[in-house]
Amino acid sequence: MSETITEKPGISAAIIVQDGKVLMVRRAVKEGELMWQFPAGAIEDGETAEQAAVRETQEETGLTVEAIKLLGERVHPKTGRLMSYTAAEVVDGEAHVADDEELDAIAWVAHAEIKDYVPYGLFEPVQEYLDGVLLREE
Repeated sequence: MSETITEKPGISAAIIVQDGKVLMVRRAVKEGELMWQFPAGAIEDGETAEQAAVRETQEETGLTVEAIKLLGERVHPKTGRLMSYTAAEVVDGEAHVADDEELDAIAWVAHAEIKDYVPYGLFEPVQEYLDGVLLREE
């Protein structure tokens, strides 16, 4: 008897900072406790985490972004999914809800407001990155 194990693909999130704020999106369908999060989605076959973060941002928010660097990876404590976090910068466009089946809102969030959107805290390398870029711009 053989057992087939199919792993779910990893999820890639884009950490996008512009004008001293970070972009967050609210899912139309809540994922457990997760309401607000970064633009993110499944990494497709043949795609790097950075490429997936760029593609998902375009699909969800209409923004064209460029990956700067991979900040880190972990198994998400709330979802159990492998997560990759990529810092990205805006190349073109205005953020809006481009995929209304997936999202119902977007927000540009100031450093001091992050805890209001993500009360359980951020992945440490993401928090450190945001502390560095957002506090420098305040």
